[in-house]
Amino acid sequence: MMFVLNNIKGALPIKIWQEGIENIDENCLKQAENLSRLPFAEKWIALMPDTHAGKGMPIGGVIACEEVVIPNAVGVDIGCGMAFVQTNTPVTLLRETLTGSGTLVQAICGDILRNIPTGFAHYQQPQRSEVLDRAKQQGEKYEFDKALTPQIDEGYFQAGTLGGGNHFIELQQDEDGMCCIMLHSGSRHFGNIVGQYFNRLARELNERWYSKVEAEWNLPFLPADTSEGKRYLEWMSLAMDFAYENRAIMLQKVKDTFTKYLLKYCGMEPTFSCEINCHHNYAALENHFGKNLYVHRKGAIRAREGELAIIPGAMGSYSYIVRGKGNSESFMSSSHGAGRKYSRSKATEKFSAESVIRDLKEQRVVLAKNKKSDVAEESRFAYKDIDQVMKNQSDLTEPVKRLFTVGVIKG
Repeated sequence: MMFVLNNIKGALPIKIWQEGIENIDENCLKQAENLSRLPFAEKWIALMPDTHAGKGMPIGGVIACEEVVIPNAVGVDIGCGMAFVQTNTPVTLLRETLTGSGTLVQAICGDILRNIPTGFAHYQQPQRSEVLDRAKQQGEKYEFDKALTPQIDEGYFQAGTLGGGNHFIELQQDEDGMCCIMLHSGSRHFGNIVGQYFNRLARELNERWYSKVEAEWNLPFLPADTSEGKRYLEWMSLAMDFAYENRAIMLQKVKDTFTKYLLKYCGMEPTFSCEINCHHNYAALENHFGKNLYVHRKGAIRAREGELAIIPGAMGSYSYIVRGKGNSESFMSSSHGAGRKYSRSKATEKFSAESVIRDLKEQRVVLAKNKKSDVAEESRFAYKDIDQVMKNQSDLTEPVKRLFTVGVIKG
């Protein structure tokens, strides 16, 4: 379900995968209009059904640019994304088997919370990272930006950490009653610093160039063939690789924890299959409509024909594994989640922590979280209906698997 806004004078059309304009908040539309006026934007702007206002560019927004990259159209959590793996373990076994720490679901979630740093926490000792090792070996690629190079060493303490906000690790149940593992995280503080650094650099250069892009839009750009543009692409790629590795490290730790408890209490070793790891905050050089374009996806996944990807809902609701349909209208993209209905502050005003915890208990969802006072920010009611989001983008992706939360670890 898609409609087009093409009545903005001197601007590109905006294609929106929603039922109607009344479902898009005013700030989000204003940001989309700003994107549509950028002189280097190509074809149209695409807004996914989970779209809402972000910083400079809407979350759930897609813009394709010729020979230009926009750091703020990627954002500061570069390479943020999802990881997933299927197990052969029935959820009933996890819920019915008792340990010294409650059910297996409770014991596994508690162990993960204790051993994977959440929120702002990092490891006390450096962790293994092939990505950062490679970056140090290729130091000449990064040495110009001396303000950033210390982040490579600091990244070793962040590898395999979850973060906070909407990041999570979940045990989930599929339609066949089997347990699956899903997690959401990105490039942590490393990517944050990289994103801020190049957005600031782009702003300074745009002022020096007397750029026609309004400063208040918060969309300063870098020509891709300049030193600054090339360096941003190198650092962005490094942050994406780090985010991918970060998720892979955590997924392996969760699999190890899962296996440990199944062996101890059930005498069985689980198997894992169908592993997926994908980004939803990045820019990539892709060919669309006969042109090589930098496609920026900020809160959107790539959905090429036949490509598997992950679209999570909020805790206590459904998530989906999907197969892309390769729709050129969206630059082969789709939503990255349900999308916020209420801001964090509005959600805290509207829902109490007690009501959210009660709702999770009623759905038999185990919550593992050190600080529960802010849990209302991530209430399923603070997000859009994931099933409606999926319906609105039925021409972008095809659901392959529907999953429901069994246990969730939050920062």
